[in-house]
Amino acid sequence: MDEEFEALEPTLQNVLDQDTLRWIFVGGKGGVGKTTTSCSLATQLAKVRESVLLISTDPAHNLSDAFGQKFSKTPTLVTGYTNLYAMEIDPTGSIQEMIDSSQESGMQSHLQDMAFAIPGVDEAMSFAEVMKLVKSMDYSSIVFDTAPTGHTLRFLSFPTVLEKALGKLAQFGGKLGPMLNSMSGMMGMAPNQEDIFQKLESMRAVIQEVNQQFQDPEKTTFICVCISEFLSLYETERMIQELTSFHIDTHNIVVNQLLHPPKGSTCDSCSVRTKMQAKYLEQINELYEDFHIVKMPLLTKEIRGVANIQEFSELLTHPYVPPQ
Repeated sequence: MDEEFEALEPTLQNVLDQDTLRWIFVGGKGGVGKTTTSCSLATQLAKVRESVLLISTDPAHNLSDAFGQKFSKTPTLVTGYTNLYAMEIDPTGSIQEMIDSSQESGMQSHLQDMAFAIPGVDEAMSFAEVMKLVKSMDYSSIVFDTAPTGHTLRFLSFPTVLEKALGKLAQFGGKLGPMLNSMSGMMGMAPNQEDIFQKLESMRAVIQEVNQQFQDPEKTTFICVCISEFLSLYETERMIQELTSFHIDTHNIVVNQLLHPPKGSTCDSCSVRTKMQAKYLEQINELYEDFHIVKMPLLTKEIRGVANIQEFSELLTHPYVPPQ
């Protein structure tokens, strides 16, 4: 059994080779290099897929910084590519737009406000908006550069949130619907209170369908990004347990920022840090022997701009060999 585990190569080649993968999530604690990893992975995928979309759901919008190009909430071609697109969405922004754009009567806006008062509904709805948009596009693979850990896993529970909200609203609407209709009739307004329920219902259907795909290991995988330190390792373990509870496939871990001081280096900080990293790296290897563990070096330059990302992305498929 151990031999079989040892055979797992320390690269993300398995992701590139799995043609059926449509949704690839890249997640981890803040500051561990998620954006660099997701940009690098998207760059590699673009070589072997017809079209790739990279989406950032992190309000910090790091994609624009990474590629040195402005992205918005509509997919934009990354400079120098014909099949790699990127977009940045603000999960809280899209819901506000939806409320603003719907010209509702006073009575209806109250009902809508009630709908959005249910905890988590606003996020769930904005996620559904994104998913609706993404589903209507025809990309071979979609890479999500997710917000730091807590947010990432939250949107995997959205179908449940929306189902609860719909249940409550349906009960409420059943009792209130006739009254609303008669009141809007008296005031000479069109009784279109059904719109809100339909909107929520269609969102729920989208989210449910997408989530079924998320739980299919043929279509979806989650790549955990961490650094070789206690807190990051702890967070990664928590994330993997949660992903497992949501039945989401995860079998790749990218360990970023590994130090490789040159032989004969007299830097005390480097040697202390290298020893610490080695200790946690050993734990990662023991804990996740059935994972592909990709070890990425800490470079002496920032990884920004298409050329640097392309160069760095090669290390996802060809393990880094420190200079002797």
